[in-house]
Amino acid sequence: MPTVRRIVHEFLERRGLTTIFGNPGSNELPFLAELPGSFRYVLGLHEGVVVGMADGYAQATGRPVLVNLHAAAGSGNAMGALTNAVYSRSPLVLTAGQQVRPAIGLEAMLANVDAAHLMRPLVGWSGEPTCAADVPRSVAQAVFEAELHRRPTYLSVPYDDWAQELDANAEAVLGREVRRGSAPGEGQLAELVELVDGARNPALVLGGDVDAAGLFDRAVALAEHLALPTWVAPSPHRLPFPNRHRLFRGVLPAGIASVSTELAGHDLVLVLGAPVFRYHQHVPGPYLPEGCRLVQVTDDAGAATRAPMGEALVADPAAVIEALLDRAAPRAGETGFTPNPEPATAPDALHPEQVFAALRETQPADTVYVVESTSTNSAWWRQVDLRHGGSYFFPASGGLGFGLPAAVGMAMGLAERRAERPVVAVIGDGSANYGITALWTAARHRVPVTFVILRNGTYGALRWFGGLLGTPDVPGTEIPGLDFTRIAEGYGVPATAVTGLEDLRAQLKTPTDGPRLIQVDTHLTTPQ
Repeated sequence: MPTVRRIVHEFLERRGLTTIFGNPGSNELPFLAELPGSFRYVLGLHEGVVVGMADGYAQATGRPVLVNLHAAAGSGNAMGALTNAVYSRSPLVLTAGQQVRPAIGLEAMLANVDAAHLMRPLVGWSGEPTCAADVPRSVAQAVFEAELHRRPTYLSVPYDDWAQELDANAEAVLGREVRRGSAPGEGQLAELVELVDGARNPALVLGGDVDAAGLFDRAVALAEHLALPTWVAPSPHRLPFPNRHRLFRGVLPAGIASVSTELAGHDLVLVLGAPVFRYHQHVPGPYLPEGCRLVQVTDDAGAATRAPMGEALVADPAAVIEALLDRAAPRAGETGFTPNPEPATAPDALHPEQVFAALRETQPADTVYVVESTSTNSAWWRQVDLRHGGSYFFPASGGLGFGLPAAVGMAMGLAERRAERPVVAVIGDGSANYGITALWTAARHRVPVTFVILRNGTYGALRWFGGLLGTPDVPGTEIPGLDFTRIAEGYGVPATAVTGLEDLRAQLKTPTDGPRLIQVDTHLTTPQ
């Protein structure tokens, strides 16, 4: 008779979920026992780092990935990182061990009381099997839900279930397939083409889902075909359009009135693969300029239903892009790319623009950048030149601690795909502390990531917000005295500190076959 454990292991193996990111507790050990040789367990030293690595891995591969957490306490530790995975729409399958069934009601040590509710409303689905025989089906549901809705799921399993023997019916789950089709109707496409053709001054706004779906180059073709001035939707976690393209107008600001001002003069705004919109700073005003019509195309039904204005079509953006390329009348417009401006300088330390210019000039054009330095945001976009899909990743919910672990998971996922692209993590010194233990995993697995730590001794974005909110004198924004070279070396990652531009360039040009960390003292800047 097959055991629950054997059936689940075989199901996961058949679905390709053989890389497990985890930090186990005692409740998880029975699941991890007898893992087939095809599985790889990637240990993280904190649950937030575990989820961050899995998030990066899922975004790099485009496939579901398994995360193994401890019960209530371990799952709770992971929730900060989970917010980023929710808004990046990463299909993480989170599993957690539960106490033995007779001990749950007693609230024994390490029991997860009402486990299915712990991670809600963050996860798209959560559950705990009603009995051991229901474990394989529940695991399958968690995988399919994550895959179909591109949102993390969570399953709690009592650890005495794994050794239970089941009858042959339980093996029916092994051959299951669940697929989704979301092609727009012919009438819907015809109406949209007519709307675009009839617009006097249409504009395009692209979201991270365009890049996640591999539509970067097709989005460029669409913008050029229709001569559409193109923005990236506010608060982007991925870049869906080349930032130096002549049609690129920048990242939309994250305030209501600010978006409306930016889009002034356009009578039609077509939004592909993005919510409408992910605002941040509270800047009240009209949602759209007078006389402007907005049409959103997304395969995320939740993003469509919660939008406060405009029309929405819940459909695959790829089909809409191809229909517009095939049927909409072409317009003459700009092509090609604009040069980068000379980087700004500062008297006291390297200006972040100098650091980003050095990266642009020394790193291959297809480098993958994982960025978590919010105070240098404007400097970043002025100096980088990103012309390839999958080149930019940022914490999708703004939750700190994403950058270091996501870069590790990203590099591992790219290696899984045999995509030989270098990975550079650009991390602020405030952000770095939230995911610092990812350095140990990077060293343990010799993951080839260059970590560039921008050290200015402050939470720079908080200082900027202090001015914005009229609270410039609050405590807790200074973090002096951190030496990331010594921290990195303690985790086994070679590290160096640079203060001059030529030294930085030399370090960036030095080849490496494993992780390395470069600490750069930088001038304090603001996001805008």
